[in-house]
Amino acid sequence: MSVQSRSISHHRMFTSRNGAVGRGLSSESSSPAGDAGAGTRGMPAPGFGEDVFTERAMRERLPKDVFRAYKHAITSGDRLDPGVAHSIASAMKDWALERGATHYTHWFQPLTGTTAEKHDSFLTPDGAGESITEFSGSQLVQGEPDASSFPSGGVRATFEARGYTAWDPTSPAFINRVGDGVTLCIPTAFVSYTGEALDKKTPLLRSMDAVSEQAIRILRLFGADAGVQRVIATCGPEQEFFIIDRRHFESRLDLFQCGRTLIGNAPEKHQQLSDHYFGSIPSRVTSFLVAAERKMISLGIPIRTRHNEVAPGQFEVAPIFETANVAADHQQLTMQVLRSTAEEFGLACLLHEKPFAGINGSGKHINWSIATSTGSNLLDPTDSAHSNVEFITFLVAVIRAVDRHADLLRASVASAGNDHRLGANEAPPAIMSIFLGDMLTDLLDQLCNDGLKRTKSGGTMDLGAKSLPRLPRDSGDRNRTSPFAFTGNKFELRASGASSSVSWPCTVLNTIVAESLSDLADELEGAVGTRTLGQSEIDSILLPALARITAEHRRVIFNGDNYSAQWHAEAEQRGLPHLRTTEEAFGAYSSPRVERLFNRFGVLSPRELGSRRAAYTEQYRTQMLIEARCLAAICEEHVIPSALRSATRFYGVNRPLNAAGQAAPTLAARAETLVASAEALARTVDRLRDAASLADAPAHGEEHTETRHVPMINEAIVPLLGEARALADLLESRCAESDWDLPRYRDML
Repeated sequence: MSVQSRSISHHRMFTSRNGAVGRGLSSESSSPAGDAGAGTRGMPAPGFGEDVFTERAMRERLPKDVFRAYKHAITSGDRLDPGVAHSIASAMKDWALERGATHYTHWFQPLTGTTAEKHDSFLTPDGAGESITEFSGSQLVQGEPDASSFPSGGVRATFEARGYTAWDPTSPAFINRVGDGVTLCIPTAFVSYTGEALDKKTPLLRSMDAVSEQAIRILRLFGADAGVQRVIATCGPEQEFFIIDRRHFESRLDLFQCGRTLIGNAPEKHQQLSDHYFGSIPSRVTSFLVAAERKMISLGIPIRTRHNEVAPGQFEVAPIFETANVAADHQQLTMQVLRSTAEEFGLACLLHEKPFAGINGSGKHINWSIATSTGSNLLDPTDSAHSNVEFITFLVAVIRAVDRHADLLRASVASAGNDHRLGANEAPPAIMSIFLGDMLTDLLDQLCNDGLKRTKSGGTMDLGAKSLPRLPRDSGDRNRTSPFAFTGNKFELRASGASSSVSWPCTVLNTIVAESLSDLADELEGAVGTRTLGQSEIDSILLPALARITAEHRRVIFNGDNYSAQWHAEAEQRGLPHLRTTEEAFGAYSSPRVERLFNRFGVLSPRELGSRRAAYTEQYRTQMLIEARCLAAICEEHVIPSALRSATRFYGVNRPLNAAGQAAPTLAARAETLVASAEALARTVDRLRDAASLADAPAHGEEHTETRHVPMINEAIVPLLGEARALADLLESRCAESDWDLPRYRDML
């Protein structure tokens, strides 16, 4: 294939009114946006982005030279001039006031995984007994929230309170309406007094710069960089969640405090028949979703898909692709809108990865790709993939990245909640592997053997009825068991949990791919310099290099059933890491290899990486201790008293029967089981409380609490949580309905 005739994606790119760039398809779609919609584009959706300070709003309100300067900075990645920032601040303030805003806030994403904000009024006393509205460029660009109580992983001592927020001009400001309050929210980074990242946005933006820089080096070698100012990491996160009645949510201490049920038996009928999957959405839930989507649309979130998931009470929404940092901001807003809107309808939205044991959990599938600023998806194989050497180059780079850093990718999705989900029948196991499908697997076989000659085609399907059309068949099936699957023109990281932020997994993906692209660019530039690869160099240098890299790293490719025990054994033989728990996975953050990776591309300094290891470990430990104490409280306040009430009821029945000469040994045995199980549960609860107290006690000579007693979580607390749950669930199954004072699964689902 000649460089001049390279075949890359010409599918329509979605460009939202806030400037975000992505493909014109839903995150759930596995097929590229083709010509099916050609000539059918309608008018802009009513209300879309009406509460967002979009590029359209900026163009209407800013002087032309200021708007051009802003656009240049966004597309090139350069910093804005302070004078430009001041003009934007003035226009932004006027726009916000017109929409009823009284306050503004720097909206940021600390290491808690949620968002944070401090509201300041636009009003300033003028010294004459009145006030004026003020908002300057300096107020837009920089803020100073108290940083003392946010997780820092030891970077900042508690008494060191100063922190800074810095405006991210690539993510649009928006209006947040909560009750009677209307606030202008300005997406920002959050750093310490010493300039170290205390948030999830700063490393994400750095990683986007890194993958852009290295991808452009590759494009330059192909002569494909003309007009390309940046390469953009894109993201489309699918969001799964459960909806239950709010009165049940508020009656369950475990759901209210931990997000998941710590006890509970699956109902007699739940998801066995799969009759909930893609079924008719209940009217009450439809009303809630419609209201939530209206809010999302006004916030510029391009929400596209909604449907029932497999488990009863489980649903999913998905947006169209956007740039990764905008998608991360929008994903945080999506979770916030779902929770708050559910409450308005007397419902509760559960975002925990496994709110109900024995029933499917919830993920947040991260659809990830990279695209040029001119609109070409670099991971689109096109119909003649064997002649699209540029695509193959980026594909092989991703494969090498995932194989090199499978442990880091696994760590990026690790959490206390996800430990309950990964490896279950609805979620991929904790072994990072790549699904490519038949067409791409065949393509790589050709690359490593007889050369690139053909592209497998799926052909068409005749459905047998004359009234039905012939359907084009994709060249390969999809694999829902794969943690990292290629799905047409993107990769889907299926292992991410429903409650997590997409920022950190995207940061890891961008960084590991940047490293792989950089190493390949170093190798090629060493052979041909920076001149464009000609056909002879492609044949003699590039293709052999790609074949060698594929052979070295194809162990990570697996197209079969990732749930099977045979794959687990095979993965071990291949040398792939199998990190079953969060504690095991977090070990990746201590690796010198990982430290060098982040430091090499300026994404995280060794100190910043260490802070994340400490902060994430502390969050995991704290969550597990909360669960231990919550379970103990539920057992003592509800489960054991309920069991004793039922035992008394059985004994009360047994006594008159015996007095009449009619022994009731079965009822007596039931009562004895209840009492014996309640006694065993009480002993287990005592052990659980003791273990939690010991794990939470400061160890002698420890400098930071973030690293103390972590091994005790899996050694002592996790087994006791399981033991207590088994006893509590047994008691639930034996207690009379009138004696059990907690909502059961059958009530909530």
